[in-house]
Amino acid sequence: MRGSRPEDRIAVVTGSGHRLGKAIALSLARRGFGIVIHFHQAEDEANKTAEAVSALDVPVWIARADLRTTHGVDELFRMVDETGKYLAVLINAAGVMLPSRLLDVTPEDWKDSIGLNLKGMFFCVQAGARRMASGGAIINISDVAGHEPWPAYPLLSISKAGVEMLTRVAALSLAPGIRVNAIAPGPVLKPEEISADRWEEIGRERALRRTGSADDVTRAVNFILDSEFMTGETVVIDGGWLLGTC
Repeated sequence: MRGSRPEDRIAVVTGSGHRLGKAIALSLARRGFGIVIHFHQAEDEANKTAEAVSALDVPVWIARADLRTTHGVDELFRMVDETGKYLAVLINAAGVMLPSRLLDVTPEDWKDSIGLNLKGMFFCVQAGARRMASGGAIINISDVAGHEPWPAYPLLSISKAGVEMLTRVAALSLAPGIRVNAIAPGPVLKPEEISADRWEEIGRERALRRTGSADDVTRAVNFILDSEFMTGETVVIDGGWLLGTC
């Protein structure tokens, strides 16, 4: 990426205390970025991620914020400002996957899911872009659920479909200085509620006959960061999920 010296650049990764956000934060640290680790509730995990980032000999900061609220977004980016570094990369990885049937969704469910997955991401894009006067890159983590209706997870499908339109609108609005892209993972990290046997079965049902890993997504992140003629796109990393079952 072009821009300021590597030692002066930072990357913000929301939801980077654990799981996919953690893997992305560590991948960016290996590229030499200072990392702002964001979490809301996973404090112990965030501290462990910070230790792992620090071991890579790059600066690290930890920020706690509830991104469902605009106050939380403001608090996160206030801490970003306090680093004194240039925000070069924003990865919006914070999200929630709430199971519910359509007729059972409550206003609180809507507030929690849409509030974090879409509203929070929108205002993080806005706040991040305002700090990228010299250019930068934003990557929004979507999901294959945004490409097909999931009746058991209606708010996930709705919010992630919105994330992909947000990505396109932001890419056009913020060009040419800021590139905005998205990644839509498929089965790359096993949810806790799914058994190991079922997880393997899910992989066997798809074109590549296996599930993926967080490394598949971090490789896509690096590809996007290195592809300076790419904006407004969604990279689907799903092992053939959207092709249907075999």
